[in-house]
Amino acid sequence: MIESHAPAPPGAPPSWRGPARLPVRQGTGRFLVLACVFVCAACGLVYELELVALASYLMGDSVTQASVVLSVMVFAMGIGSLAAKRLRPLAAAGFAAIEVVLALVGGCSAMALYAAFAWTGDWGGLWADGPRVLIVAFSLAIGLLIGAEVPLLMELIQRIRRQDAGGAVADLFAADYVGALVGGLAFPFLLLPRLGQLTSSLLTGAVNVAAGGALVLGLFRRDLTRRARWTLVVAGIAVLGVLASAAVLVDDFERAARHAMYGDHVRVALHTGVQEVVLTGDADGGPVGLYLDGRLRGGGPAARRYHQALVRPAMHGPHGRVLILGGGDGLAAREVLARPGVDRLDVVEPDARLLRLARTDPALSRLNEHALDDPRVHVTVADPFDRLRKIPRDAYDVVITDLPDPGETAGAKLYSEEFYGLARRALRPAGRLAVHAGPVATRPHAFWTVETTLRAAGLHTAAYRTNGDGDWGFVLAAGDRPPGLRLDPGERELRERTKGLRASTLLHPRY
Repeated sequence: MIESHAPAPPGAPPSWRGPARLPVRQGTGRFLVLACVFVCAACGLVYELELVALASYLMGDSVTQASVVLSVMVFAMGIGSLAAKRLRPLAAAGFAAIEVVLALVGGCSAMALYAAFAWTGDWGGLWADGPRVLIVAFSLAIGLLIGAEVPLLMELIQRIRRQDAGGAVADLFAADYVGALVGGLAFPFLLLPRLGQLTSSLLTGAVNVAAGGALVLGLFRRDLTRRARWTLVVAGIAVLGVLASAAVLVDDFERAARHAMYGDHVRVALHTGVQEVVLTGDADGGPVGLYLDGRLRGGGPAARRYHQALVRPAMHGPHGRVLILGGGDGLAAREVLARPGVDRLDVVEPDARLLRLARTDPALSRLNEHALDDPRVHVTVADPFDRLRKIPRDAYDVVITDLPDPGETAGAKLYSEEFYGLARRALRPAGRLAVHAGPVATRPHAFWTVETTLRAAGLHTAAYRTNGDGDWGFVLAAGDRPPGLRLDPGERELRERTKGLRASTLLHPRY
C-alpha cells in the first residue's frame, strides 16, 4: 500500500488534507466513483459516435470522417490528461467543472453542426472546408474534456482509500472500458433508432452533467467551499435547462433545418432505419425531389441523367432478365423498362419503407412512372449481398447496382471483391454489370478503387462519368470480354486525363 505522510503545503486546498470525509463507507464511496467512471465513459463514446455519424451524413465518405474524428479525439484526450495534472489539488471542483462544460459542448454538438451546415449552404469560397474544420474543433474540444476526466477521477478514488497505483488504475480502466462498451452498443441499437441523432446527444449531455454533479455534491461536497457548491448547482441546472429546452424544440429545429437545406416544400421526412428519406415538392404534379441521406437521387434533369447513365450503357446487348440491387425508389427500374425486350426485372432493396413510399406517394410513383407495379417487376426486401449469394449461376443478362456511395462504411461490403465475384457468377456469358462508383472529381481515389476491385474480381471494365450537372462516376463490367461502352446514336465519347488518373469516358450532358 502506498501512503503519503508528507505535510500539506501552506494554504493547500482541502483535497490535499488527508482522506476525504465521506457521508458513506469507503467501499460504497469507491463503488459510486467507479459507477460515475462507467457513466462518463459511456457518454464519452456516444459523443464520439454522434460526431462520426453526423460527419458522415453531412459530408459523406464515412471512412474518412470516422478516421478524422477518432484520431483527433484520441490525440486531444492525451493532451487533456496532461493538462488535468494542474487540477489534481482541486480534483472535485475541477471534475465538476469539466462535466458541466462537457455536457454542454457534447450535448449541443450535433445540433450545432447540423445548424451550421443547414444555414450556411455549401460553405463555398473561403469556407469550402468549413464543415471539416467545425467537426475537428468539436472533436478536439470534447476529446480534451474527456481526457481530463481520468486523472481527476483517479485522484478522487485515491482520496477515498489509498491503494497501489496498479490496482487503482485497473479498477478505473475496467469501469471505463465497460462503460465504453455499453455506450457503443446503446448508440446504434437504442439511442439512434429511438431518439435520433440530435435528441440522443442532448440526453447524453443531461446524463453526463447529472452524474458528475451527483458524485461531487454527494460524496465530495466538503472539498468545496459554500460558494463553489452553489456555483456548481446553478451551472448544472442552467446546462440541464439548456439541454431540456433544446430537446423540447428539436422537432421544430429539424423542420426548420430541413427547409433551409431542401427548400420550403419538404413534404416527407423520415428515418427508415436504413437511411433518411426526404421528399420535396408538390404531390399534385409539381417538381419533386428525392433525397437519400442528404443526397439528391430523384427529380430534376441532373438526377434523371444519373439513372440514365447508370442503366442505359448496360442495356446494349441481351437484356431479357435484369437484376437491380438497391433502387428502391423505382427510378432505375423506370430506365430499364423503357427499353423494349425486358422479360423480367428483379429489384432487391433493403429499405421496405422506401419501397412503400415509391409505390404509394403520388409524386414519387409518378416520377418512377409506376415502374414497381409493372407485372414484369418482382421486388424483394433483403440485403443485396445476402440475396446475391442465393442467386444461381448465369441467371441474368444485366446486373445494376444502384447503391449508396462507396465511401459509406455501412455499404462497404457492397463494393467488395467478394460481392463483385457473386455478381459475376449471376451473369450470363454475355452479361454486363453496371456499378455506381461515386463522384470522380471530389473522390477520385474511391472511384478508381471500385474499378480496380472489379478487375480483381475477374471482370473487364470500362469506366465513365457524366459530363455537366452532377459529378457521377460509373463502371461498366463484363466477365467474358471487354464490355465496349456503347452510347445511343448521336452521342459521342469524350476522353480526358485529370490529375494523373486513367482516361475516363465522359457522357454528353444530353445523355
